Amino acid sequence: MKSKVLVAILVSVFLLSSFKGDKKSIYFKDWIDFNKNGIKDVYEDPKAHIDDRVSNLVSLMNVNEKTCQMATLYGFARVLEDELPTPEWKNRVWKDGIANIDEHLNTIWNQEKTHTSYSYPYSTHAEAINKVQKWFIEETRLGIPVDFTNEGVHGLCHKKATPLPAPIGIGSTWNKELVHKAGTIVGREAKALGYTNVYAPILDVARDQRWGRVLECYGEEPFHIAEMGKQMVLGIQSEGVAATLKHFAVYSVPKGARDGDARTDPHVAPREMHQLHLYPFKRVIKEAKPMGVMSSYNDYDGVPVTASPYFLTELLREKYGFDGYVVSDSEAVEYVSEKHKVAEDYKEAVRQVVEAGLNVRTTFRTPESYIEPLRELIHEGKISMKTIDTRVSEVLKVKFRLGLFDQPYVENPKESDKLVHTEADEAFSKQINRESLVLLKNENNLLPLDINNLKNILVTGPLADQVSFTYSRYGPANNPSTSVFKGIKNYAKNKAKVSYVKGCDIVDPDWPGSEIIPTPLSEIEEKSIAEAVAQANKSDIIIAVVGEDEKRVGETKSRTSLGLPGRQFQLVQALYATGKPVVLVLINGQPLTINWENKFLPAILEAWFPSTAAGEVIAETLFGDYNPGGKLSVTFPKAVGQIPLNFPYKPGSQAGQPGAGPNGYGNTRVLGPLYPFGYGLSYTTFKYSNLVVNQQTKQSQSNIKVSFDVKNTGKVAGDEVVQLYLKDEISSVTTYESQLRGFDRVHLLPGETKTVHFELKPEDLEILDKHMNWTVEPGTFQILVGSSSVDIHLKEKFNIL
Repeated sequence: MKSKVLVAILVSVFLLSSFKGDKKSIYFKDWIDFNKNGIKDVYEDPKAHIDDRVSNLVSLMNVNEKTCQMATLYGFARVLEDELPTPEWKNRVWKDGIANIDEHLNTIWNQEKTHTSYSYPYSTHAEAINKVQKWFIEETRLGIPVDFTNEGVHGLCHKKATPLPAPIGIGSTWNKELVHKAGTIVGREAKALGYTNVYAPILDVARDQRWGRVLECYGEEPFHIAEMGKQMVLGIQSEGVAATLKHFAVYSVPKGARDGDARTDPHVAPREMHQLHLYPFKRVIKEAKPMGVMSSYNDYDGVPVTASPYFLTELLREKYGFDGYVVSDSEAVEYVSEKHKVAEDYKEAVRQVVEAGLNVRTTFRTPESYIEPLRELIHEGKISMKTIDTRVSEVLKVKFRLGLFDQPYVENPKESDKLVHTEADEAFSKQINRESLVLLKNENNLLPLDINNLKNILVTGPLADQVSFTYSRYGPANNPSTSVFKGIKNYAKNKAKVSYVKGCDIVDPDWPGSEIIPTPLSEIEEKSIAEAVAQANKSDIIIAVVGEDEKRVGETKSRTSLGLPGRQFQLVQALYATGKPVVLVLINGQPLTINWENKFLPAILEAWFPSTAAGEVIAETLFGDYNPGGKLSVTFPKAVGQIPLNFPYKPGSQAGQPGAGPNGYGNTRVLGPLYPFGYGLSYTTFKYSNLVVNQQTKQSQSNIKVSFDVKNTGKVAGDEVVQLYLKDEISSVTTYESQLRGFDRVHLLPGETKTVHFELKPEDLEILDKHMNWTVEPGTFQILVGSSSVDIHLKEKFNIL
């Protein structure tokens, strides 16, 4: 980081040019006179300790100023009506400051009201944010800078920022270095544009495949999520920007996957909660030190999380060591009274959440709607100033850590045009999209296709020439996007004729009711499928692009069935009946129950929700310029009746039932996953050998080194995701059949061998014992090394005394 002296000079030059007349400057050589008193107070002194600066500032604040540091002002076109400061701001509650301003001038792709000329070019946005920040510093009494927040799980949520695939695709890369790099890009772009806090990553453990937000999670397995989330946080915060984790806690398993108006009642036992749903948060907080956490709006065992001292104080701060500030997810405070009914009115809900440990209320309502009842509670003596001071101090400490009191402005706004979505960033975007692809089936090595042996290619399906799924409410807007059809057509060029027929819509008019009560195809639907079949009969290969779009999966869009929606299944069956080979490309945000498709179609490529390079990277993969190496981070069930069906699982919990013998009454269930956790194919093959387990001692606190060789035994280069699982053979409480405890994505040339090294730490062996204490128990453990949770190639045991 540049010296504070140089930064102060640059800031002074930038700001002094806009001063009028004889207005006295508050910008000095090495400090800023935020409270405009001509004295360098402790909080204004860059050399003072952060804790002393926070204490000093809090001591100078009045109640109005303190309460303003406990609310979010949503940006332009959400709550804030203005793009830049106006005289009217002096009459609004934020005349005394504000904790943060969220998504200001960012432009959301499918919300036209948010589109603004200040989002692009990038330098225009940086200059606009500086003007807003300047108002708060110069026009409020104490000049407390604003924390500018923004979403970032699909890439930074800003016009033309670098796009990333959906988190479920990022999770399918199993590439920690790639995720760290993604985080650095998000952080760098945020910093350049004036954002200081990014709401990412999502650490929810997606255990119900029907849940609409599966696509926004890294997967279903806590160790995998923790490893990926840790890298994203480290990447974002390496750029001097805060990362805020979502959504704490037990958010991703609403009863029956019901989202939308429900968002309540997760049925999770305490031990399961700690071992599965809290594990990623615990590890990422301890190992990556994120500066933010977003509290969820669900309850746990009848207590709303956002009003729970256990979750927000005892667990988060006292046990996990979190030292940032907590924002509420939208309506989490309001739900305490309106949905959960544990407060008699909204004002009582405000009291409960503040006492529990919430720092900042964040939702699409005016900040006055929270600050005014909060001030009343203080005046009535229902919340102590000691509690308020604690909550405010935690917010201010993050602002000091971010350097907002030393360098509150974007240093050089013009540089932003060179720092956001560079050519290198675009190349990275394509690479992370490639690595997110998972090959689910490749019968008789149909893939990769040889373009030189094909004359006529049919690309069909309702998603074949669509690009809407390449954008996200939580990602960049307005980047050019290539559909799968266009990508294949561009790839083939003059080598083959590429035709497109839609075949059917994504859903039929009666959907989703038609999943329960089937309806016959209309004449229009029959004609549309017939057109696709007619073209298929003239083609050498059929590429069917099917699945879901952003209207069928996402937040508040949980599903009842997991089959292909609408008439897509009938289209696929009709295409198969032509006798021509069908390659299925899946665009979807959650596992689908594609049993028939898996049995009869020769090749299936899972693309999830790729970003704007979708068509290009899918074409490259289908025709062999890229060898897919992604692995599933969620289990694909065969039917929704199997749910919950996940990894990890308790012994026997996903087993069968006797069909014979004294207690056998017949086989009545479909068993096993369609595709297991960790599964994914390649255009090459791999061999595992030479497993070595090295224990320094057999004591419980020793590290254990594990190594093995993996060799590419095929004819093309490829990536193998090697996975290490741990099995505790006997324990004092029933624990999981096995648990993921290491993974790495290894690139290998044909014939190449690499040695992979892992190191197990004592916490990797821990379980929650009968007394709910984390303990490494003596006994025998088994190490399992393989290419998925079921495809295990190497095994070895070791003992702990």
